[in-house]
This record gives sequence, C-alpha cells and structure tokens, in this order.
Amino acid sequence: MNGIINILKPPGMTSHDVVSLVRRKANMKKVGHTGTLDPNAAGVLPICLGQGTKVSQFLLDSNKKYRAELTLGIETDTQDRYGTILCEKAVSSSREEIAQVIMGFVGEYDQIPPMYSALKRDGKKLYELAREGIEIEREPRRIKIHDINILKIEGNKVLFDVTCSKGTYIRTLCKDIGDQLGCGGMMSFLLRTATGNFHLSTAITIDELKDHDRLEEALYPVDYPLDEIPKVVVKSTGAKAALNGNRVYSKDWKEGLQLEEAMQVRVYVEDRFIGLALIKVEGHFRYLKFLRLFV
Repeated sequence: MNGIINILKPPGMTSHDVVSLVRRKANMKKVGHTGTLDPNAAGVLPICLGQGTKVSQFLLDSNKKYRAELTLGIETDTQDRYGTILCEKAVSSSREEIAQVIMGFVGEYDQIPPMYSALKRDGKKLYELAREGIEIEREPRRIKIHDINILKIEGNKVLFDVTCSKGTYIRTLCKDIGDQLGCGGMMSFLLRTATGNFHLSTAITIDELKDHDRLEEALYPVDYPLDEIPKVVVKSTGAKAALNGNRVYSKDWKEGLQLEEAMQVRVYVEDRFIGLALIKVEGHFRYLKFLRLFV
C-alpha cells in the first residue's frame, strides 16, 4: 500500500503509538507520521505508508491549524494543564487588552521551545532532561503565526483558532501571551484541526481504523499533499526517459506551462504521478532534472 491515511489521534496516545497501530493493521514496516502531536492533544495526524513516506517532509514543513484554550493566571512547568503549577496570579486585564495582546502575536517572532518537548540535545530528548530536574538554555526559533481568530474570552479562559508555521509550540504561545499580560498563562486544551490539506472533517478515528476491512480505501494518493506544487505532464514521447529518471526536455512536456528555472514541479506520465523534479535551463533548452522518483 502506498499513500497517506488521515488519522484523528485521540488524547493519551503518542504519535508513535498511532504509527505502530497502522503498521500492524497494514502489515508493513514502511510507515511514518508527519509531525509529532503532543500525547495529551488530539487531532489530525497524517500517517504515510510505503511510497507515501517519501513526501512526509512536505507535510512536516506545511502549516498547521489548531483550536486551543488559554488559561490565564496559572503557570506550569510543562506550559499546559498536565504539569506542576509553579504560580498563580490574578488576571487584571480587560477583554480588550487580552485580545490586543493576543493579536499582537500574529506575524513572525522568536519562540523559545519548552523544556518538555521532544527536541534533542546531545542525543537526549529535552523532556527526559526536564524530568531529571535539568533545565538547559534553548536557542529561540523563528516561527510565524499566520492568523489568530479569537472565539471567546470568558473569565480567565480564551478559546482561539490559530494557523502557524511548522515548529510552533502552542503551549509556548499561551505562556508568552500570559507573560506579556503580566499574569502568566498555560494551555488548557489543544486540538489540531489541519496539517497542510488534511483536515479534521476527513480524519478517521482509531476505532474506524481498527474496523476497516480494506485499509487501502482510506488512503489518499501519494501526491495529495503536493497540490500547491506546479504540475508537469510528460508526453508519451518522453515517458521512457522520465520513468528512468533521465532528463526530459520541454518539447516532451504538454504545453501551457509558465515555469521558471530552479522551480520545483511534480511530474506525471499521463495521469500517473512519478516524481519530483527541478526546472533546469541549458542554453535555449529547458529540461526536468529529477529529484526523486516514486516508481
């Protein structure tokens, strides 16, 4: 089986647990996830099978969407409700002030990853060091908050939707908002609603996965996450060269393409997706230089 299955990960399971379950269900080893989701969080977790694992990086790099709840006035060591409370403060900010500070995070900012994370330092995961009572300095990482939609502010609770770049920790965003308001804050709920073009509305539950008689029917094609990459269709005259990963000159492409040098494209022979390539220019000629074949 080759493709991607969109799983709704429940709270209490790790991303690796889901991979192991799919691996057993599909009876195959070549299975991987596309970006860790916190064990206590729920939401979209695309799982790649077979040739689908070759496009996992595109999903890792894609934007993510979340629904989160911020609880102001409480700080924990894990930056969420599952950690040890470090301090509690009164929340004196008005709804307007809270909203203004939250919306101020839209755009790029340097975020310091939490100690309770799967990032590694000298081969050891940060959360393992944190559990030993060790805290180390972490380098800030430039992330981008594309959009925040505040759904409700009630008491010290804020419910919001956020679209962000890869590598963004929503727990840390909640903490940073609380710090800026001067009262502290933690994440009290998290649901990932989308990864790239995989959405919550089309995800299948773990129970549905277990009960599925024909798992291949739940698979999205390998090229499904790549729809934003320009498409080149190779004519039958260039099919042999393409399938062997050799150069395919523009005379063997279907017309109507405005493609610049060094642009990455997905390549098809007729209706069959076969790989990813770069547009190269040599003199007056343009050709495809394959980066990866999927055949």
